[in-house]
Formats: sequence, structure tokens, C-alpha cells
Amino acid sequence: MNFKPFTSLFQSQDIQIESKERVFNGFFKVIKYSFKHRLFRGGWSGLITREMFERGHASALLAFDAKRDEVVLIEQIRVGALEHHSPWQLEIIAGMNDQDESSEAVVRREAMEEAGVLVGEVEAISHYYASSGGCSETIDVFVGQIDATTASGVHGLDSENEDIKVHVMTREQAYQLVESGVIENGATIIALQWLQLNHTKLKQRWC
Repeated sequence: MNFKPFTSLFQSQDIQIESKERVFNGFFKVIKYSFKHRLFRGGWSGLITREMFERGHASALLAFDAKRDEVVLIEQIRVGALEHHSPWQLEIIAGMNDQDESSEAVVRREAMEEAGVLVGEVEAISHYYASSGGCSETIDVFVGQIDATTASGVHGLDSENEDIKVHVMTREQAYQLVESGVIENGATIIALQWLQLNHTKLKQRWC
């Protein structure tokens, strides 16, 4: 079956930004927009005011040892889960993009900083908005070829107060943590579900 590629009826020219104000400027930023947009039924909307959380853009890497069928996950405390039953979250490697740094360069750097592993071949999995209803952040997700026998210990930058524990487990064990709801991080769920569907083809290329 052939599917037509989706193209939205409206694009950026169908928005009128009336004002843009930075209302908070801390570790992250909050921008207040006032804008109008075209309506699907025709005409224009009234003036809409929304606050937007600006935290930059991020890149994430699922570290995968195709020969051993193992993945490397990391565990660290997360402020968004401070009042959760456990603020320590199990995730794939990830970091914020520095200015003029490619997403692939970010994940290679973060793999060494957070897990002490070198990354060989890299393949893109997904690009998505973390929560476009109120946040501008986008995330690029990759899978990268690594040697899982080199991954262990506790890592992270003292300058960023990082305390990151490395976990090595089989692909199936990691996917069971997705199915059971233990893993709650969006990029990690996306990456492990993708690997579950594509690991055979990936092994043929990387083994």
C-alpha cells in the first residue's frame, strides 16, 4: 500500500507573533509569546498568550553491543522525579547540544563522559519534540555500536554535579523494563522499542 507523505495545511507564515518576552532567565528560560494563527475553518484566531519553556536541544544514544546483544543504560537522579517513588531514573546516554555542535558529536562526547565507552558506527533513530505543548526542546535519538565489556563504574562531571551509575544488560532484559514500566524516560522507551524491532538487521550490519 502506498501512503502519501503528510504535509500540514499551515506553515510558519500562517502565524503572526505579536510579542515575545523573556519572563524568566535561570538555569532554563521561560518565554512569553502573544500570537495569532490561521484557523482550519478559515480566518484567524484571536490573540493567544502562552508561556514556553526553553531548555535548548538534546541528543541521546542507545549504546548497543551487537555481538553480545547487550545495551548500556545509565542511572542518575532527576529533578523532575524528585517526588516520585524513586527519583533515580534508568535512561540511555544523553546530553544537551552545545552551540554549533552536531548531534552525533554530542552523543559521542556524552558516551565517554557518562559511561566511559567509545562509540563506533552510529545510526539515527528519531527526531522529536519532548513536549511541544509548552517546551521548545527537540531530541535526536541514535543507536551506537560499542563494546559493552568496557562499560562499568560511576561516571559524570564534577562541574555538573553528575553521579551516574552504568548498567550493562541484555537487550531482552532492557526491553522487559520498558514493558514493565520501570523505564519512564521517553527517549529510552523510543530507542529500546526501535531496537526490539530492528536488532536483527542491525546485527547483520555490525557483526
